[in-house]
Amino acid sequence: MKFCSECAHPVTVAIPEGDNRPRFVCTNCGTIHYQNPKMVIGSIPVWEQDGELKVLLCKRAIEPRYGYWTLPAGFMENGETTSAAAARETEEEAGANVELGNLFTLLNVVHVHQVHLFYLARLVDLDFAPGIESLDVQLFSENEIPWSDLAFPTIRTTLELFFADQHKVRAGGTYGFHTHDIVGPMRAPVQPD
Repeated sequence: MKFCSECAHPVTVAIPEGDNRPRFVCTNCGTIHYQNPKMVIGSIPVWEQDGELKVLLCKRAIEPRYGYWTLPAGFMENGETTSAAAARETEEEAGANVELGNLFTLLNVVHVHQVHLFYLARLVDLDFAPGIESLDVQLFSENEIPWSDLAFPTIRTTLELFFADQHKVRAGGTYGFHTHDIVGPMRAPVQPD
């Protein structure tokens, strides 16, 4: 940040009185510009048919990680609840209508200043199609998931936890609520020579 959004004067980095962290501060109008983590909200849309559970994934049409698979998710907007953001992102990226269930994962992605939340979701129907940010959308069973082509560590972690809980559910258990810290960026897969 170089300029104040309130008065357009240059900002400096300083620790405001009563604070303990450096912030962007406008020396002209006194505005303190706090920069806080962004919320990324999504869903785990599932369809069950003949006892087989499948998850809807989107192939990204945008950077970062163009061409990699992800759960439908995106940045929360002001004036939204987390559940409204999950439903909106699912509709925008996958053209899918869902009934949201409980919050399933809360993932701290400290190195990019984000918190990712994923809700359990049931597809209402099979009427889905790629949105503007998706190249493709497909249903995958656990053994069909393109594990080496997942876009982000939060997606891999959420799917691993989901399928682990799914095995417990089939044995009479329930889905849990999971928190996890993602400590570093995902490395691109090494391409063979």
